[in-house]
Amino acid sequence: MTDGEPPPEPQPRRRGFQKGRLEAFSDGVFAIAITLLVLDIAVTGDAEKHLLSSVADLWPAYLGYVVSFSTIGAVWLGHNAVTEYLERTDAAFVRLNLLLLLFTAFLPFPTRLFADYIRDDNAERVAATFYGICLLLTSTLLLVLWRYAVWAHLVRPDAGDEEVQLLTQRLTPGLGGYVVLIAAGLFLPVIAVVGYLAIAVYYIIPFRRLSARFVPKRHRLPPPISPAASDAAAAAAGRCCP
Repeated sequence: MTDGEPPPEPQPRRRGFQKGRLEAFSDGVFAIAITLLVLDIAVTGDAEKHLLSSVADLWPAYLGYVVSFSTIGAVWLGHNAVTEYLERTDAAFVRLNLLLLLFTAFLPFPTRLFADYIRDDNAERVAATFYGICLLLTSTLLLVLWRYAVWAHLVRPDAGDEEVQLLTQRLTPGLGGYVVLIAAGLFLPVIAVVGYLAIAVYYIIPFRRLSARFVPKRHRLPPPISPAASDAAAAAAGRCCP
């Protein structure tokens, strides 16, 4: 730059989104939502005369608690896997993440709704269906978050295509199961909610790793020996055993 030239104008600094803050905020929302579930489990004030039966009568609350706890835990595990593959974030990803947290934090309400109305013949179908829809939307948003990260090239460059495809497959199958169970909930609400639990357990337990660890691998045939290696082996055998 010469003395007569004006100094270059400073470029506007691009604001980014720190992945660490997104993870910390998300973990806090998951922790609060999963803790709020237990606050809805309580016996009435006059339960001291028949405490055992009062505790046993809370089985809908226990079932809803386990289902929602498992679902939020599964979503947290999936969210952790998604952010583990991220190299960076952008504005759209952060807002999609907020939408996922919105539905996650909302789950204690349909859980309480199911526990309160499961014994009502008319209302239990509505409660179970609404519960299933909330679970479906939460799981769907997690898949949308991951697919957007792949589409927007937010994933680390060193992540292989096989890893990306494996995580996509891992997050997808439960969505169809939710749709089937929501329809079944119109006729068998409790069975549908037990099915929601089964989907959450599928997400939580790494069945593929367990099967790879405990199921014995099939014996594989040794690779064919090339003619040169065969001749070398025959010569070595001739030298050792004349």
